[in-house]
Amino acid sequence: MGRNLLARVLVAAVAIPAILWIAYRGGFWLVGLIGLLALIAISEFLINEGFGPRSGLFWLGFTATAVLIIVNGNVGRLVPTTTEAGMWSATTLTVVVVMSFFTVTAITFAIGKVPPAELFQRHSRLLWGIIYVGLLYPIVLRVGQGVGGHSGGDALLFLFGVLWVGDTAAMAAGTWLGKHRLAPEVSPRKTVEGLIGGLLGGVAVGLFMYFWKFHSLGLTRVLLLALGCSFFGQMGDLVESMWKRSLGIKDSSRIIPGHGGVLDRFDSLLFAAPFMYAFFYFVHS
Repeated sequence: MGRNLLARVLVAAVAIPAILWIAYRGGFWLVGLIGLLALIAISEFLINEGFGPRSGLFWLGFTATAVLIIVNGNVGRLVPTTTEAGMWSATTLTVVVVMSFFTVTAITFAIGKVPPAELFQRHSRLLWGIIYVGLLYPIVLRVGQGVGGHSGGDALLFLFGVLWVGDTAAMAAGTWLGKHRLAPEVSPRKTVEGLIGGLLGGVAVGLFMYFWKFHSLGLTRVLLLALGCSFFGQMGDLVESMWKRSLGIKDSSRIIPGHGGVLDRFDSLLFAAPFMYAFFYFVHS
């Protein structure tokens, strides 16, 4: 067993039980975990984009992301989102934060001393990162607070199971059967066969969860939920790969031995969690 593979296995053996324990513990444990992951993720993004801790834009982006997490993740129930007025308050604050960030950073870049094309590109990328991390991570927290009458622990167990098993199934199918490349410019090793294998792995987890904890949802809806989470999870992985390819980097950081950075490890979660949240909001409400 290679050193990198050994590190991956050891980290997974420790991290998976810890993450699931926190998912079921909920409360400030879950808020702390998701908040920590989000702040590490935005730090990885900003540093790779050339905004180090000595830059004022780093701290501006870091702060904006933290505020978005607090507002949209309903941290500590600071923003009561159980009522229409509460939802409006969260939405209003989100718009204010994003537009304020956009305005301040746009002015900052506009008076820069490099070519306008580069300034515009850097500003657009910076805004993309804040939205990517600051608006998607809070939805993971919302799922962890419970959806569709199911506990947050059960919802996250479903989500992680679909993503983790699906990822393994996709890798196996891609290795053994992969012939047709899915996104050759973004991720040359991903194949259509791997995508299908990941979907089947996710559906298998959904079937298991139906008999264990989600039978009240109905078999068809559970399988559709698993299929959607698996698909959007794999697409989330491609989106993060697109960002890394644009910078010519392999990993967002090396903070997790054998796994890269937080953006690398939880990229699929950022697209699968919004799908699950939307599914319960629009389909099962």
